[in-house]
Amino acid sequence: MSHNQESGGRRLDRRRFLTTAAVGGATIVGASALGGLDAEAAFADPMPSLDAAIPTAFAEGRIVAINRNVLDVAGSHGERNLIQLTNATSIWKLRTTTAEAIEVGDGLYARGAVMPDGTIAADAVWVNIVNVYVTIRGIAKDRLHLTHGNDELVGHIVPDTTTASYLGGALTADLSRTRIGQEAQVLGAWRPADGAIDIARVSLGH
Repeated sequence: MSHNQESGGRRLDRRRFLTTAAVGGATIVGASALGGLDAEAAFADPMPSLDAAIPTAFAEGRIVAINRNVLDVAGSHGERNLIQLTNATSIWKLRTTTAEAIEVGDGLYARGAVMPDGTIAADAVWVNIVNVYVTIRGIAKDRLHLTHGNDELVGHIVPDTTTASYLGGALTADLSRTRIGQEAQVLGAWRPADGAIDIARVSLGH
């Protein structure tokens, strides 16, 4: 069982790992600073543990089983982790939610502390979070058609959730300034069933 981010002797750059997240199941990632649970916090710079005697552990991967409040997670590099959810665990799945929203097949990134039995007691879990740089190829009332590398994606606009930021400005629910051909950063939650994204935020002109 592994709780670190070493891969092939090379320490992963967590920020780079996040910003190159692949959509479609290969890699579902997240990260956090201690404290907030919103999507923005998931991509903040890592911060040290509040208690140096308790090292912070991170895990990512796909959920292969759920036993009560323990998530059995298969990591992207062959590692396996058991993630213990507690009453204090904060959970994000497009928005702040509860453990009942987590399903087998979801991807996650979890942060917590390693227990004596090897499980990770999570203080925060991000489910299906993705952060991708895309080009807008089509605009409909309820979705954006996107390309990410050679992949075509559908980004669903979620009422009361999806926001936009233009030129670094404040977040707004007004997406009317999006244009075909624009480069954008999309933060959201991947849908395992069809590979689409529910958009939490689209940033343009940054």
